[in-house]
Amino acid sequence: MKIICIGRNYADHISELHNERPSEPVIFMKPDTAILPKKTPFVIPEFSNDVHHEVEVLVKICKVGKYISPKFAHKYYDEIGLGIDFTARDVQTTLKEKGLPWEKAKAFDHSAIIGDFLPKIHFPSLENINFELRKNNEIVQQGTTSMMLWNIDEIVSYVSQFFTLKKGDIIFTGTPKGVAAVKENDVLEGFLEDKQMFKIQVK
Repeated sequence: MKIICIGRNYADHISELHNERPSEPVIFMKPDTAILPKKTPFVIPEFSNDVHHEVEVLVKICKVGKYISPKFAHKYYDEIGLGIDFTARDVQTTLKEKGLPWEKAKAFDHSAIIGDFLPKIHFPSLENINFELRKNNEIVQQGTTSMMLWNIDEIVSYVSQFFTLKKGDIIFTGTPKGVAAVKENDVLEGFLEDKQMFKIQVK
């Protein structure tokens, strides 16, 4: 399976990192080794002193698709979840300054938290899903899919122009503002519409 991530899909997050607003979705990938096993703590890697949490709505692909039209994109996923794209911000900053790829900062082992999934029919509107990340019981990131620059169907369609989507692939759809460094002993909890989707401890 592939983990396909969309960057810079929330305007406020673009502003907080002083990035340029893109004219089309920014895509990067994580390998399957990036997935943190269930019931396992996240260990801050030795090569970074500034690993940030980025909570994101996830989409699970349910059938093979290529060159998918936006109007048919809804047929290619049936579950919505929540996760974290951990980012070694210090490493990413250095790579960006040199014009190099982000993989070391974004795709390292256990950098992807994949929480629970819910059937998409659970949500009255996929364009107004509320979600949040709590760190040590305090809300640190909060968003709604209505804030996306590109909605879920547009993302699925766009990604399929470059990569064949297969059953089990997961798309991370971008993060709202509020990203910040994690510290040892932090407890991170993710919620979709007040339903807890994951809970992990940082080591």
